[in-house]
Amino acid sequence: MIRFEQVSKQFPNGTFAVKSLDLEIKKGEFFVLIGPSGSGKTTTLKMINRLIELSNGWVWINERKISDYDINELRWNIGYVLQQIALFPHMTIAENIAVVPELKNWDKEKISVRVDDLLNMVGLDPKEYRNRKPNELSGGQQQRVGVTRALAADPEILLMDEPFSALDPFSREKLQDDMLEIQRKLKKTIVFVTHDMKEALKLGDRICLMKDGEIVQVGTPHEFLTNPANDFVREFVGGRKIPIHLNELITQVPAGQVLSDTKTISLSTPVVEALEQLALLEQIAVEDNGKLLGFISRQNALKVMTQYMREGGQIHE
Repeated sequence: MIRFEQVSKQFPNGTFAVKSLDLEIKKGEFFVLIGPSGSGKTTTLKMINRLIELSNGWVWINERKISDYDINELRWNIGYVLQQIALFPHMTIAENIAVVPELKNWDKEKISVRVDDLLNMVGLDPKEYRNRKPNELSGGQQQRVGVTRALAADPEILLMDEPFSALDPFSREKLQDDMLEIQRKLKKTIVFVTHDMKEALKLGDRICLMKDGEIVQVGTPHEFLTNPANDFVREFVGGRKIPIHLNELITQVPAGQVLSDTKTISLSTPVVEALEQLALLEQIAVEDNGKLLGFISRQNALKVMTQYMREGGQIHE
């Protein structure tokens, strides 16, 4: 879907922001770029829609070089969400969302239906919000509108540059949940920049950790937690080992029997093995000596593990 081939970006002062980057992002993937300040993650994101031009190499979208696209065609087919929400203050919410569809000459009725559908998708009642101005909304509500505006013309790709970092923790977590639900429904190709490892682990199908303009590790959340590539990755995720026991991940106590298609594991199963199961399944059941103890969901397992990481922990095998 998106492919970087030997891509570099060198600024006029001689500094390299990105060095010989080779990377492939799959269609329908939620792909997270993460790293410390100056690692090149935002530059990498902005090269996709040519907000920053490449110095060397090629970026391909659907096996076509981005330099071969008309710049307007390229950007109209890529949604873009910033940390700075940047809604047009003099426009209503509906008018803000309609900007790109109008530029693409969509029918007015089609645009109106699209606005209502998207507002409903992010939990904003169209009857209540479509005619409001941005200054009448909270920061979290404005960012929801920013997401809907980026999705309005149904782009294949959505770029998100630290979109939730300025929000309070409650709004941030709610918007993360919204993005997971949106992705479940729409299956867009999302490239998401963050500096927060907890956020990366929660959202990403795969994560790319960068340092000094180069890739250090690309992998699933499970691979980052259980098989860090080197000391830098280990320290970025969390340095010292704090054991997590399987029973700490059980949050759902069953009312009845396990469904026939639910995977069941023993309480003595190593955490790493359980995580490998959760990489493929939404939830698993846990039993001890034939007694059903409850269920472990993928989302809650990541939540518990990232709490350990905030305290400096690493998953113990």
